[in-house]
Amino acid sequence: MSLRLPANQTAGLFKNGYKSYSSADGAVGRNVEAVNEITNILLTSMGPCGKNKIIVNHLQNIFITNDCSTILGQLDVVHPIVKILIMATQQQKDEFGDNSNFLLNFASELLKNSLHLINLGLKPIEIIQGYNKAKNFILNDESINQILSIDKITNFLSKSQLTKIIKPVVASKQYGSEDFLANLIIDSVLNEYIIKNFNVDSIRVVKIMGSTLLNSFAIKGMVFPREPEGHVKSILNKSKVAVFTCPIDISATETKGTVLLHNAQEMLDFSKGEENQLDSIIKQIANTGIKVIIANQNIGELPLHYLNRYNILALRVPSKFDLRRICRVCGATPLARLGPPMPEEMGTIDIVQTKEIGGDRVTVFQQENDTSLTSTIVIRGATKNNLDDIERAIDDGISAIKGLTKDQNLCPGAGATETHLYHLLNQFGDNSSDILQLPIKQFAKSFEIIPRVLSDTAGLNTTEVLPKLFAKHSLVSNKKQAENDSENNNEADDGLFYGIDIENENGDGITDIRENGIYDLLCSKKNAISLATEAVNTILSVDQIIVAKRAGGPQMPQQPKPGNWDMAD
Repeated sequence: MSLRLPANQTAGLFKNGYKSYSSADGAVGRNVEAVNEITNILLTSMGPCGKNKIIVNHLQNIFITNDCSTILGQLDVVHPIVKILIMATQQQKDEFGDNSNFLLNFASELLKNSLHLINLGLKPIEIIQGYNKAKNFILNDESINQILSIDKITNFLSKSQLTKIIKPVVASKQYGSEDFLANLIIDSVLNEYIIKNFNVDSIRVVKIMGSTLLNSFAIKGMVFPREPEGHVKSILNKSKVAVFTCPIDISATETKGTVLLHNAQEMLDFSKGEENQLDSIIKQIANTGIKVIIANQNIGELPLHYLNRYNILALRVPSKFDLRRICRVCGATPLARLGPPMPEEMGTIDIVQTKEIGGDRVTVFQQENDTSLTSTIVIRGATKNNLDDIERAIDDGISAIKGLTKDQNLCPGAGATETHLYHLLNQFGDNSSDILQLPIKQFAKSFEIIPRVLSDTAGLNTTEVLPKLFAKHSLVSNKKQAENDSENNNEADDGLFYGIDIENENGDGITDIRENGIYDLLCSKKNAISLATEAVNTILSVDQIIVAKRAGGPQMPQQPKPGNWDMAD
């Protein structure tokens, strides 16, 4: 008769301190609980009426925002399963700038519904197969794309068309100021040179404390929060520009030496050679017609004297990234040597002037015509947290334009797309004869969280609004059954355009998105669904978690002891 081995077979395999959680211990349930905890924090932050969160990170910096990626980035999350979703939201943020909160909440609902299916007896592999089948139906079915693509951006230089996609994205972060901020973004982007070579780094944001948001403005060029080094502060005519990455000074020797001076004349003549050399270099630069010099490193006092003599404006830009951007604005080539540049190495700028904005002195490099590859948005506000939150909204609006370069199709917003997908997937699940129809229907049910949260945060009566919204979309999903009836056909066509009315102007909580212009980028929505499904499938395929022992010696206490550092313990 053989003896039965103990349940804990890893006792002699790992060092002391290892922890292991298997599916028999409820690892899947614990993973879902961990995801629910982080989702409950961010659930109320979705949509234009989303609530702000105050985050104090480990450096005691305070963040007041409803941006999902910012909140997750400042939280020190250690759970490995939650980190998978955080990486997915960060990827969505970097690629499209929007729908990161949608991704997290949708993935959380998928996990909740999958736990319900596991309790019913389904295996995780069957749930994964059903979720993949539902995802492929949404992403790869051409008829679904044709139904959801209700509009398309055809002209990138049209202000009215760009507003369709930028305004809803900005409204989700700065509700009430979306019109003004959308116009600022469009004014900075509406440039043929920027559109043809679009890069999110082409639009810069400078934050200056004071005044109100309505005093913000956009400039074709760059704004540096510092003054020029010399006496020349502004040049209002079109001028040539030279950019140097080396110090504008005489290079020092590598070795030290001793000089013996016998009289006053030798002392006067000691530095004359350096002065003559610098005078010759600056004069040669001035003879090329250059009126503006930008240096990445320090500008010495002696060369600054000669720059003032020849009326050359000198500005020091310590950041190498800003130096590359100003080269794009002016069309100049950065030089690693001090001397007169070649004609093809020089750039041009229309206006360089020093302004005082809110008590801060800034230097503005501006191109009057649409020849600049970089634009700058100067935002004003009363507090630093407010300025940071406005900057995040602007960054999301700019990222939405980057998404337009991949796909110009727009789908209905305000929860209309999710409600319609709910009905389409339910019909798809009914047509499936195998057991996969259960996870497909749970996949469809997960979309219900989006209109529900939008209704809750707007203060609407969810039990009344959602049935009306789902009833209107059910007409669209049954369109094939009403093809012979033209009246029903028209009604079905109109049903797709109804979403949650957060302002509740009609009193029933439902609005026509064509009147309010609430659109989402179709490729952004599809990418969020794909990332959420892949993350959930990865989590469902985990049946055991093994946590290694923490490295190092004893951990220091997190909070310092009361009293002074020199007090006795």
